Amino acid sequence: MTMTLTRRAALLAAGALAAHLIAAPAMAQEMTLKLGHLANEDNSWHKASVRFGEELSALTNGRIAVEVFPNESLGKEIDLINGMQLGTVDMTITGESLQNWAPMAALLAVPYAYKSLEHMDEVASGEIGDRIKAEIVEKAQIRPIAYFARGPRNLTSNRPIVSPDDLNGLKMRVPNVPLFVDVWAALGAQPTPMAFSEVFTSLQNGTIDAQENPLALIRSASFNEVQSHVNKTEHVRSWIYLTLAESVWQKLSAEDQAAVTEAAARAQAYERGLFEESIAADQAYLEDKGMTFVDVDGAAFAAKAKDAVLANVNDAIRPIVEGLFAE
Repeated sequence: MTMTLTRRAALLAAGALAAHLIAAPAMAQEMTLKLGHLANEDNSWHKASVRFGEELSALTNGRIAVEVFPNESLGKEIDLINGMQLGTVDMTITGESLQNWAPMAALLAVPYAYKSLEHMDEVASGEIGDRIKAEIVEKAQIRPIAYFARGPRNLTSNRPIVSPDDLNGLKMRVPNVPLFVDVWAALGAQPTPMAFSEVFTSLQNGTIDAQENPLALIRSASFNEVQSHVNKTEHVRSWIYLTLAESVWQKLSAEDQAAVTEAAARAQAYERGLFEESIAADQAYLEDKGMTFVDVDGAAFAAKAKDAVLANVNDAIRPIVEGLFAE
């Protein structure tokens, strides 16, 4: 009788263990992070966000999942930042907008501060980058965990422009940003703030003669139909952060923080590959559509723009920008 009871207890215990093992995968997910951003599904930022989620899930054995919301479907950039501070949003992709809280975030997009992609990488991943991230954590309560390069801005026109002397009052559209207006005026152009939606028609009817944007936007807006040259001014090189709410970060164990950091590093490397492919593909596309790419005297542009740039940056970053110009 005792043997029968013992066997029955053993069988019941084994059955309970088996049921637990079967149920375990369904119960494994402990946290779902909501990541909202403004890009569409074809954008490298979105693809890198999805990759981040895949990597994080793998590194945590499915305990932490990431749900990605593109196309501002979770809210606009500032709304998402506010949501992260309030604890209603977990993640977003954001950049110089953070200067509303952390003045050093303005360094993410300063004209002529970065001479090449490699120079920008040195700053973003070095001591200055560490200071920017620390201030964002402290003052915005948002933690940058990876960064993505943005396509450099180039000047399009209907004639080659090699040096600032070639601008000679060129009527060009710029975003309604005082820094952009002042820099292009200092360079010798005639900058006109205008909504992006009006640029194609204004180029078509001759209201303006030029505009400046990254290659991806030049391509998607079909500016090749109304402009013949891409002058490689590369006047603004910038980056943007993949970020996590600091309140979420503080809830994670040291092990999970390490997993987030590693997943973010993998997503950053993946996005850089996509970024480099897209730059090459956009140039090939625009050349195929008849646009001529012009190498410019970058040093001459930077030297002439320097005073206007320094006059427009905030006091917190001016010494750093002066140092970057001197490098």
